[in-house]
Amino acid sequence: MNELDRIDHSIIRELQKNARITITELASRVGLSKTPCQVRMRRLEEQGVITGYTVLVNQTKLGQSHIAFTQITLNDTSSDALEAFNQAVKEISAIEQCHMIAASFDYLMKVRTRNMAEYRQVLGEQISALPHVLQTSTFVVMENVKDTGL
Repeated sequence: MNELDRIDHSIIRELQKNARITITELASRVGLSKTPCQVRMRRLEEQGVITGYTVLVNQTKLGQSHIAFTQITLNDTSSDALEAFNQAVKEISAIEQCHMIAASFDYLMKVRTRNMAEYRQVLGEQISALPHVLQTSTFVVMENVKDTGL
């Protein structure tokens, strides 16, 4: 993969701010003409630097205002157990993020639901039933101070 230069980084920053920006406006902001800007964007996509485009939504307006972070400790951390857990996590829509952690627990999840009652249901019926789950701990978000959605 080619090294990214200042202009590549500028393109990425501008797209992160507004992925719907026109190519003409993007080119103007990064100091290129339209065609070289399109070529760079295509290269960044082909190299896997840009993996897709998405829309950020106000989750509260969609009724999904409850956020909890859930620590997961597994009873088995063999490769097969980790793979089974990882695949099963992808099937639970309430899990917004899931990260393997180097700590006294194995995973940290960001779980978004409508309210505490729904979270308790997701935790009890889906998260606790994931393969190899030994223990969970929950931390409820009181206020979302910063969330770039990225």
